[in-house]
Amino acid sequence: MLKMKLFVCILLVSLMALPQAGFAITEDHKATITGFFAFVSYDDPTKVTFILDVDPLLEPGNGPRYFPFDDNVLYSINIDNNNDAVADIVFQFQFTTTIQNPSVPGAFLGAGAGVNAPANSPPPVAPGTPIIPTAITALNGAGAAGLGLQQVYTVTMIKGGVTTPLTNSSGGSLFAVPANVGPRTMPNYPALASQGIYSISDGIHVFAGTADEPLFADLGALYDSFNFRTGAGGGVLSAAADANDNVNTASDYLSGYNVNSIAIEVPISMLTRTGSQEPATNAAATIGAWGTTARPRALVLRAPLPPVYSGSFSQIQRMGNPFISDLLIGDGSKDLWNMSVPANDSQFAASYSDPFLARQLNAIYGFAIPTPPRTDLSPLTTYAPPIAAPGTLAGPVADLLRLNTGVPPTPMGSRKRLGIIAGDGAGFPNGRRVSDDVTDIFFRLAAGILAGPNFNILLGDGVNTNDVPFQETFPYVDWSQSGRQRRHIDPGEPGCTQGAGAACPTN
Repeated sequence: MLKMKLFVCILLVSLMALPQAGFAITEDHKATITGFFAFVSYDDPTKVTFILDVDPLLEPGNGPRYFPFDDNVLYSINIDNNNDAVADIVFQFQFTTTIQNPSVPGAFLGAGAGVNAPANSPPPVAPGTPIIPTAITALNGAGAAGLGLQQVYTVTMIKGGVTTPLTNSSGGSLFAVPANVGPRTMPNYPALASQGIYSISDGIHVFAGTADEPLFADLGALYDSFNFRTGAGGGVLSAAADANDNVNTASDYLSGYNVNSIAIEVPISMLTRTGSQEPATNAAATIGAWGTTARPRALVLRAPLPPVYSGSFSQIQRMGNPFISDLLIGDGSKDLWNMSVPANDSQFAASYSDPFLARQLNAIYGFAIPTPPRTDLSPLTTYAPPIAAPGTLAGPVADLLRLNTGVPPTPMGSRKRLGIIAGDGAGFPNGRRVSDDVTDIFFRLAAGILAGPNFNILLGDGVNTNDVPFQETFPYVDWSQSGRQRRHIDPGEPGCTQGAGAACPTN
């Protein structure tokens, strides 16, 4: 009878991995990809930084275990360098969680130099007995006594059919950075988080941990059938509002939230098919990248014993360009799309060449859109200018985030939130930086801005910048928002831009 129950459980879980009508990924928060980024590093133009964000909308104060990575998810960053939409290089990340203080409820505890039981402590705990450990100031060893939940991870590179573990250049484990619990438990969180930046083999840097959600957008208005706020322009920005990359005229729906972030910085010479850093005019300079999450195919529930996962990994979700799955792929195909590989995207070609998003914008605003098939959108789905050099092999239709590694990073003072369409060639859709306003850019691409000036509509949600500043050095995302101090900037509240300025409109 027991064998039959185990068989049924394995069968049911295996069936769950098959494409179905529904939204499998919405039931698997830990494996949900919220953002994927690839850009030439600002402070080292010989390298590319990739960032894979998962586990969206993490409320910073939502303890007591907070937000560890899932030990049973395989997180991967995939790179195509020969234009066939098949991964030539893969960086895989896997996590292992240890409960350091099994008798203590809650993952993180600490204060000052530690707190002992007071003189009036009732028996059997004697006065002076250590109760609360010292504040958490390190990821391991001294200063980490209160780090009850600790995660280490491995990084593996697969290139040319060869699997290579990438290890800490200083020796020891790679530790994931925990969420920012608050100032008593983690009094100097930036110093703690920066300990999670590691140098590993071949000049590569890595970081994994909870970080600020870098996407900024008025998602509430977007998903209310594009009901953008009239106080922010109603979806069509004024020239002045559009030109100001540092001021929001609507509330950032994602303000105050965290994500789990994996970042890796890799020499460009390891990524191109020539093994060299090529000029932007060389076809070999442009690569394609995407992130994936995967789970073992079988799960056995053994209560009260822990569950057991086994079998090969099955892809749960993927992301190349932002919003492709959310706004271009029909609901009946979302699971199939997420579980498919980019090289098979010809089955979704109609969604790419005649996107329903463009039809929606045409219906709502009345402006003209290009006639399908939408060849102006080919830079999102093939290797084409203005990203790839003229003459580059286009390759199959596939959702990849394409990056011309020969285009140098734009200095901070000249960087534009609208990337390529604002004359900043180092921004989305040439890769994606954390500061790129992908919501506004994607809408304008859908409306046809690459098809010519007749389709240049100043579409925007009024959210032009993040709620906290980004970093200018690896890993570029801002550190985790504090569980105790976080603030969500909501409609009607004062301080629409990073806690300052006018109130956010509610209309």
